[in-house]
Formats: sequence, structure tokens, C-alpha cells
Amino acid sequence: MVARLLSRILCSFLIVLACASCMTLSLSTPVPVALRPSSSPTLRRTTTMSAIQKQAEEQGEVVRKMKEAIKADPASHSKEDLDKAVALLKELKAKADDPMNALEDPVTKGKYELVRSVGEECVADGELAMLLSKKPETFVLYDGFEPSGRMHIAQGVFKAMNVNKCTRAGGTFIFWVADWFALMNDKMGGDLHKIKVVGKYLVEVWKATGMDMDRVKFVWSSDEITNNATAYWTQALDVARRTTVARVKKCCQIMGRLENKLTAAQILYPLMQCTDIFFLKADICQLGVDQRKVNMLAREYCDSAGIKTKPIILSHHMLYGLKKGQEKMSKSDPDSAIFMEDTTEDVARKMNNAYCPSKPEEAEGAKDADAELDAGLESMHLTADALKNPCLDYVQHIIFSVPDASFEAGGKTYKDFTSVEADFLSGALPEAGLKEALVNAVNKLLDPVRKHFAEDANAKAILAQVMEWKRETLVPDKSLKRLAVAAEGPVCAVFAPLASAEVTLGSLLSTIAQLESAPAGQQAVLWCADWSAFALNACGGDAGAIRAALDLYVHALTAVKPDLMAKVKVLFQSEAILTDPSLYWISVINVGRTFQLQKIRDVDESNEYAGQVVASLMHVGDVLALAPASIACCPADKALMDLAVSYYTDTSITEIPTPTVNTVPAVASLLKPLHMLPEGPLNADDDLQILDQSMDVGRKMKRAFCEPANIQHCPPITLAEAVALRGGGSLTISRKPDNGGDKTYTTLADLQADFKSEALHPGDLKPTVTKAVDAFLQPIRDRIKADAGAKKAEAGVKAYLKKVAAANKKKK
Repeated sequence: MVARLLSRILCSFLIVLACASCMTLSLSTPVPVALRPSSSPTLRRTTTMSAIQKQAEEQGEVVRKMKEAIKADPASHSKEDLDKAVALLKELKAKADDPMNALEDPVTKGKYELVRSVGEECVADGELAMLLSKKPETFVLYDGFEPSGRMHIAQGVFKAMNVNKCTRAGGTFIFWVADWFALMNDKMGGDLHKIKVVGKYLVEVWKATGMDMDRVKFVWSSDEITNNATAYWTQALDVARRTTVARVKKCCQIMGRLENKLTAAQILYPLMQCTDIFFLKADICQLGVDQRKVNMLAREYCDSAGIKTKPIILSHHMLYGLKKGQEKMSKSDPDSAIFMEDTTEDVARKMNNAYCPSKPEEAEGAKDADAELDAGLESMHLTADALKNPCLDYVQHIIFSVPDASFEAGGKTYKDFTSVEADFLSGALPEAGLKEALVNAVNKLLDPVRKHFAEDANAKAILAQVMEWKRETLVPDKSLKRLAVAAEGPVCAVFAPLASAEVTLGSLLSTIAQLESAPAGQQAVLWCADWSAFALNACGGDAGAIRAALDLYVHALTAVKPDLMAKVKVLFQSEAILTDPSLYWISVINVGRTFQLQKIRDVDESNEYAGQVVASLMHVGDVLALAPASIACCPADKALMDLAVSYYTDTSITEIPTPTVNTVPAVASLLKPLHMLPEGPLNADDDLQILDQSMDVGRKMKRAFCEPANIQHCPPITLAEAVALRGGGSLTISRKPDNGGDKTYTTLADLQADFKSEALHPGDLKPTVTKAVDAFLQPIRDRIKADAGAKKAEAGVKAYLKKVAAANKKKK
């Protein structure tokens, strides 16, 4: 009894001790931040076990020993004591898993506070703490800018100070120089050389503002996208296929447009910006609050794509425009902001005219619901600000963004923004005094930039060149931009059906009919749109399976129609695009600028994903690349072909002829009438497929619908016409003399007439058509056995089908 009593007392003491230790930790004063010596620009951390983790381990040991004691002697501890110990263990483990525990390390905390001070919002703080703990010297931040010729003070001074904070904390800051996008938008007359020079000018501005370039990289999008086209564009297509149109429309803020006023191209921009994040392998998106929605899209994409580590969103404050009611600065309004090249007179004029209320003004009446609004105003600022005073905004976020800054105003030296604001609101600092001080402080920040461009030879030459171009009237080339696919003579374009691992015989027969319909004198071209198929999530978005399916499709066509395919030029979309990816995608984006989003959605509004928009725009780009004289298609694809033709007429294209669209009736290989088919996926035996073996064909044909005298719904007759009678062929029915004897048919009309009159019985028709279908498919089987490429394609398709079957089985 004494032993048991002592054991219980010891256990209780350990529980109380652990609880007290936990409480002491939560109530203790934070450990002071330890910074590196001032001679070094970065902070470094040491790795130590979290105090809470240590307590959790110790409590785990307490629980383990209690359980061992109870196993040896059930009366050694009460159930209540064990439950309390386990509950405490769970509590400690939960606290130990809190990512903010990483800040117990003083250096990590110092890094965190430095980086976090950059953002008005962070998604998410715990992830940032863990990132700085795990990658203290290797984390990557990114922001992007389009070289447009001007840089306002927020992009210059405010950005430079924020970058310095991030790099001092150990990060590498990547600037995505969007010169390719400037080219696409016809900036600087659409001259990439001029755009690059403007980009270099902006870099010189940052140098002059004091941006520490040691851990800053400038990555030029024109070079990176062109040199890594496959990686970049397939990433963009993956984002598109996983993201709904409705979700992308919520990002319209980054274009300053309302959701119901969008062109199709404005769906592309957020997808591409999201792509930039993953292409650059950025850990932190360090952009403005105005870019928050598209950055959040990147995090949502991670959920869909199964990416565990999401990019952290660190959104900095957006400065107000200098005029009343301007929620943000505008490069199109010179007086809405201070620009880095402004003269002292410009600064004085703008600041003295700036809106500067000392108390909130009454809100204006609500605007008409149908009025044109700037969609970017919806969530430009995350913190409530009734005053919306741009002068105070400049003091807080420009003047005091500089380390150890002070502000001289009204004969007083201010060390923090709060004091400035308090004096202004109380009247101790009048508006005139505030503005005079701002003019002096802003000019002081701009003076090093002016001096740099006056004294540095390289910077001076760059500025002179940019200013010369500004004085010129740069007119972009408005001629048709398109990828040109080489072809001999006029082209009849045929587009292969959407890639599928289960290709029906009807699909193959329909493509053959389209190729055979090519007008005399026109080169038939079969276009295999593999990247578009990926965007449309064909084969579950498995790029390898898509390529295998299309390769197998071409092999099947070649096997059953070798003479026809000898005259056909086969082109794969991705291979054609990669001959000049920049030109192709510019053509696609130009198409998107012309069409309203709804026009693209009307082609197939049942597909809710952005991949539908992208694939439709790519189709028009494909047609432009082929420049066909005619297009042959099945009725189901007519709307997509008409979309392409409408681009010719809407933009008055004269460089290439407008194609005619010829609709060729589709061939069905369904073995039951449509009204007899089940809802949802078809049963395996409801359709014939190109990989069916003889046994499969026999089983399926035996079950095929074939009602006596019914020629309106008779799959065997449809198949007989397609595989035997078309092109001058024949079909011989073998029967006993008592059943009418053998008979050879050479026309569909004769076959239908005999079947309708019941001179031809289903029992005689079906076996003959079964043999004809099997004979038609046999060359495909033979080619797969004899041709290594066909065999590889079949293996890829079957491997994908096996993977799908396993996944479906696992779901069940």
C-alpha cells in the first residue's frame, strides 16, 4: 500500500510540474531578439528544440511509465490520473505543432519580424515562421513589374526599403521583369529592345534609391519563357485545367475591370501570373494588396494539384492617389503620384495640391448599380481608414519606410508616424506645414536618384535613350501576328478529336471521312492538339497518356488507310508551337483581346473550367498558324470552327485567306440507339473501340441492336456502310440457299431496301458485318505488333487505363 501511495504521489507531482512548466512558458516575457553585428547584413539562427516540444516529450514519458505501472499493477494509478496525464500530453502536442513555436528561436523571430513588417497582411503567419526556420538563408521572394517607362515613388522608395528588409533577413528577392508582357501589350511600340532598355532604367532607379542588390535577381520573362517554353506553358495550362472560370473572374481586380466586362484575354492574365509563382519557385509572393486575389489563386491551385508547400502571400500596403477619391496611384494620371523622375517643382506642385483632410468627410451617394466602376477598388486596402489622407499615407509608408527615419515638420522632429498623425489631427501641425515638410522629405529621397542619373555615365546614357523614345511617337506594328506552319500549297485542315485512351471506331471513321473530303489541290493536314487536350483535362491531364493516345490514333489511321495517310501531313500542336512559342502565344492573347469572354464560353459553357477558354483561344491560334483554305469538321465541332472564322472577319485579316468550313457527317459506332443508352458513362459493350480484339468485336456485335425492318436505328447497317461499302466497296452476305443464298451489296440503298422488306434477316446481316468490322480493325493489330512506335503508344494507353482502373477501385 505504501508503494502504491508513493507512486500516486509521484505521478501527481509530475503532472502538476508539467502543467506549471507549460503555464510558465505561456506567461513568460518574450526572449529579446538577437541580431547579427551591424557589419553583416543578414540574420542567422541556431537550431534548438522548442521548450514546448521538450515538455511534450517529457509528458509522453510520464504517460508511458504510468501505463507500464498500470499493466504491472492495475491499482497503481487511478483512471482519472491517467486521463489527466493523457489530456495534458495531447494539449502539449497540439501546442508543439503550432508553427509559431519556431519564433522561440530569437534569430528566427528577428527574421520573422523583419520580413513580416513588409506586409499589411500575411497568409499565413505560421507558414512564414516555419519557412524562416527551415530555410533561414535560402528562402525566395518574388514581385513582378512591366517596363512601362515610369516608376512611382511607392514602386521606387517603398519597394526598395521592403526588399532590403527581406534580403537582410536572409532572403533572395527575384524581380520578374515582364518585358514579354510589355511586348504583348505593345509598350514602347512593341520593340523588345526598347522595352529591355526601359527595364534597365528602372533597375538603375532602384540602385539609386539604396536597394541592396547583393541578394536581388532580375529575371527577364522574354528570355525565360522562350528558353523554357514547355515548362512555363504546360504549368499555365495545368493551372487553367484545375481552375474554374468563376474563380479566375474574381481576379479581375488585377486588371481593374468588372467581372461582367471581361475579354477572354483577361482570363489568361491571372493564370499566367499564377504560373510565374511556380515557374520562379517562389516561397513568398511579395506583391501589393491589389494582387492578393491572384496570389490566393496560387494557394488554391496547390490544393487541387496536391502541392503541400503553398506560396506565402505577403501583401504590402497600396498608397492612395494624391487626388480625392483615388484609392490607388495611377501611371496614366501624372498628378496622382510622385514619380521617381519628378523635378523639385513637380514634387512641390503635386504635394501642395494633394487632398489632405483632417477629419472624415461624408461619403458620397451610392453610385448607380449599372455604373462603370473600377473593380480594383473592391479590396485595395485591408485596414479601415475613414480619413484616406494621401499626405499622411506618404509620411507613414514612404518617409518612415527608411530605416531610422525622422520627419522635420512645423519646427519639430518626429521619430514615428503616430506622433505626426496626432499633431495633424489636433491642429498642432497645420496642413501647410505638413505639406511643406513632405515636399522637403520627398525631394531628399529623390535627390540621390537625380544625382545618379546626372553623374553615372551608364545610367545617364540609359535615361537619355529612354527620354528620346518618349519624345518620339512609337507606333506598334499592327500587322497580323501568327505562328506560320510551313505547308506546300493550300491546306485543308482537319483537327484530330480530343485525345482519349478509349478511341471509338466511329471517331476514327469520322476523321477518315474528313480527310477524304479535302478538296482537290489542297494538302490535307491532320492537327493533333496535344496541349489543348491537356488544358481540357483529357486523359485526366496525364500528358504522357495524351501523347500516347494521339500517337496511337495516327498509327491506327495509317494502318487502315495507308494510301490516304501517305498524302496527309500530321502535325502535333506542341511541336509546332515550340518552333516559335513567343509568336504563337502573342497570337493567342491577341485573339483573347478581340473576343468577349462570353463569346468563348458560348462554344462550350458546360465546361466550367478556364481550360475551356484557353483551349478555344488556342484553337483560333492553331487555325491562324495553319492558314488553311478550308476546314473539314464534324457537326459537333462546327461552333469552334466558326469561332475561328469570326476572328478573321472581326479583325479584317487580309494577310491570309478566310477559310471555308465544310461539315462532314459524323460516323457512329454505337451499338444501341441513343434512347436505349444508360445515363452517364456508357457500358463497355455499347461501342466499338479501335483496340478491340476479334473476341471483343464478336461479343459486342452479337449484342448490337438490330430490329427486323428497322433501318432508322440499325447500327450494323451504319457500320457496313462505313467499313465496307464506302469508297466503292462491297459487302457479301453468306446464306444457305433456303434463306436466299449469297448476295453481294455495293450500295447502301440496296442494303437498306432488303433489310426493310425483311429480305435480309438480322441473323444473316450481323455475322457478316462482324467479320467486316473485324477485318477493318485487323491492320491496327498488325501494326501494333510490327511497329515499335505503335507498340509503345498502345503500352502507354493501356498503362493509363490500368492506373485509372486502380484509382477507381481504391475509391470504392
